Amino acid sequence: MFSQFNESIKKLYDKLSNWMDEVVLALPNLILATLVLGISLFLAKYLKKLVTRALLKATDNQTVIGVLSNMVVAGFMIISLFVVLNIMDLSDAVTALLGTAGVIGLAVGLALQDPLMNLFSGVLMSVKDYYRVGDLIETNGFFGKIGKITLRSTIIELTDGQEAIISNKDVLNNPLKSFSHNKYRRIDVTCGVSYGDDLEKAKEIALGAVRNSGLTFSKSKPVEFFYTGFGDSSIDFVLRFWQDITSQVDYLASQSTAIIAIKKAFDENEITIPFPITTLDFGVSGGLGIKEIYPPEQFKKEVAVSK
Repeated sequence: MFSQFNESIKKLYDKLSNWMDEVVLALPNLILATLVLGISLFLAKYLKKLVTRALLKATDNQTVIGVLSNMVVAGFMIISLFVVLNIMDLSDAVTALLGTAGVIGLAVGLALQDPLMNLFSGVLMSVKDYYRVGDLIETNGFFGKIGKITLRSTIIELTDGQEAIISNKDVLNNPLKSFSHNKYRRIDVTCGVSYGDDLEKAKEIALGAVRNSGLTFSKSKPVEFFYTGFGDSSIDFVLRFWQDITSQVDYLASQSTAIIAIKKAFDENEITIPFPITTLDFGVSGGLGIKEIYPPEQFKKEVAVSK
């Protein structure tokens, strides 16, 4: 029994000796791996600052900058971890880790497809000139000013004081009309004059009224006037001009000033803006009045008989 105990002690000693030999042999790799990991942690801090500076040149959205810089640092540290494992001769562990990461990444990607789409859409929107906080836009049936762009959604401040929250992927994948990107807008004023008025005279009066209304116009675009058609009771026209404005309030104020100026000028020059008029034609082929079809004498006779 004593000899068996000695044999067990010997086996234990041999095994510990083998472990010690392996530790000593692996010590250079362990030191190198520790050194690489320490340098990686040290460089990660400066890498984040470098990425942040680079992103500031493309966007001023602090949320986007923070997320992207953290993603770059995380990717750098993952690569550093794989290098450390390879230095430690843990290639099997690296292979298993990569396989597990691939499966987990696929599952997470499928489960978080919409949030990830919104995330990347928010990042893309933040670096584009067409998506700036404060811009006046129309998208997905909503018209208003961009109040905030988060990593999940875009908040639009509507003109009636309400707010619309739209997912970033819907904003990015659907048509968007920007009223602020070009820094100028066209104001249209539609009206009509009666069929008896001089059209050339009405045109000159309308153009003069708007030009002398105190409004400022874009120098590269003239004030334009076009007759657009024969209406039910008027000959319709549109007068349009361009201004270096983006605000909806300024747009409505300029349109209102132009309407007041045109109405005042038409009144002073006896140009009629007609009310809607309906003409009743009782002729089968047209052009016959009610008296021709139904003479007053016959009407009086039928009234007398009915009494």
